[in-house]
Amino acid sequence: MTSLRSLPVLLAAAVLGGGVAVAAVGLLGGLGGDTTLVTETVQAPRSSTVTAGSTMSVNEIYERSAPGVVQINATSDSTATGQEALGSGFVIDKAGHIVTNYHVVEGADEVTVGFSNQDTVKAEIVGTDPSTDIAVLRVETSASALRPLPLGDSDKLVVGDQVVAIGNPFGLDRTATSGIVSALQRLITAPNRFTIDHVIQTDAPINHGNSGGPLIDAYGKVIGVNTQIETGGVASGNVGIGFAVPSNTVKDVVAQILRTGRVDHAYLGISGHALTKDLAQTYNLPVGAGVVVESVTKGSGADKAGLVSGDTRVVVAGETYVLGGDIIVLADGKPITSIEQLRDVISAHKPGDKIELVVYNDAKKTSVTVTLGRQPVSPQG
Repeated sequence: MTSLRSLPVLLAAAVLGGGVAVAAVGLLGGLGGDTTLVTETVQAPRSSTVTAGSTMSVNEIYERSAPGVVQINATSDSTATGQEALGSGFVIDKAGHIVTNYHVVEGADEVTVGFSNQDTVKAEIVGTDPSTDIAVLRVETSASALRPLPLGDSDKLVVGDQVVAIGNPFGLDRTATSGIVSALQRLITAPNRFTIDHVIQTDAPINHGNSGGPLIDAYGKVIGVNTQIETGGVASGNVGIGFAVPSNTVKDVVAQILRTGRVDHAYLGISGHALTKDLAQTYNLPVGAGVVVESVTKGSGADKAGLVSGDTRVVVAGETYVLGGDIIVLADGKPITSIEQLRDVISAHKPGDKIELVVYNDAKKTSVTVTLGRQPVSPQG
């Protein structure tokens, strides 16, 4: 996925759905100046028949949720002309905390938040996580002016569920679009080039400027943060494939940011591929499932624990693998058949935790204890 921060890449196969970016944007903001009190006049939903646990129409979702959706404007003064990007966000509590995408505010010298009555206030960046493309902002304003949106349980989603996206595409504030959950468990690339797991795919139209806005289920709960779109290389606008970071990931990231101002991801330090049946049979490997360790990052927990990387490149069924290294079959007592499963085990821990891996090399089975490190700023270190 390619960032919108550079205009020449707008026609790339997939783009971060973040602001109608004139140029690059970035990170660092402060409250500074006088405090503006935001006053919201919110019209009550026309329907009074909605009860807890019942589904809502698009109109009901919009009337209840739109006052909690904000417009994010991020500017950088690092050049003579200045740089600006526009995105979306949503209020999560009465303390003034707002969730948006990291790539919307990346490198910004100043961030402002626009509310539905056109009042605009300066925002402080509380913390960011490039690995999940999430950022938390805070504004100083009256609690009565804030309409927090509740976070739902993204693990309960199924393909076909109805969803509504609310955001500011191309600066058109608080636009609602609707669709369904088109797929689950997608993988997308974060701004720092790590992989974001368990991503929600939707056909609800999402365009530049929707980044950081909520994807809302039929019960009025946020189940994702809209972050990227797929364009197929033929356009820069929506073609019916959008991606949202799941709410359960957002909950964990936001909790860490509010607690410490940062997010620390545990890091094993290997790259690899799932072991396929064809690969195991063709090369007479000792197991039929697991993760083949292709490379080990120098100085990582995996390296210090003595995990062995591959040294022989092979091609099977059109896929390239590097064999000769360890094959991980268990992590924390859990069977491992894919790299995603291994990442899930690692993500359940924090840096400094120890985990036990069971690995095979040739016909030898070994248990290895690894002390997890802290994820670097990029896969390259």
